[in-house]
Amino acid sequence: MNKADPETGKIYYSIGEVASMFGVNTSLIRFWEKEFEIIRPKKNKKGNRLFTQRDVDNFHIIYHLVKEKGYTLKGAREKLRDSKDELLRDIEVIKTLNKLREFLESVKSAL
Repeated sequence: MNKADPETGKIYYSIGEVASMFGVNTSLIRFWEKEFEIIRPKKNKKGNRLFTQRDVDNFHIIYHLVKEKGYTLKGAREKLRDSKDELLRDIEVIKTLNKLREFLESVKSAL
C-alpha cells in the first residue's frame, strides 16, 4: 500500500507535478521513465501516469546524478545499480540542508 507524502498528503503525483518539482519538461520525465527501470508509475484508465513518492524519490536521485553531478545516463544507471542506498542517504541529506537553508533565509529576511 502506498503512503501519502507527509508534507503534501498526496499519494500520487501527475507527470506535470513531477516535472515542475524538478523544473524540467514532461518529455524529460517520460524519457527518464524509459531509461531507468526504477521508475514505474501506475497508469489510470485514461493512461495518465501516476507517480508515487518512491518514484519522486528515485527522480531526485536521477536528477542529482544527471543534472547536478554530470553523469551520463549509462553512468547514472551503473551508479544506481552499485550504490542506491548510499545515494538515498545523500539525497536525504541534501533535502535536509535545503530545508535548513530556506529556514535560515526566512529568519534572515525577518530580521
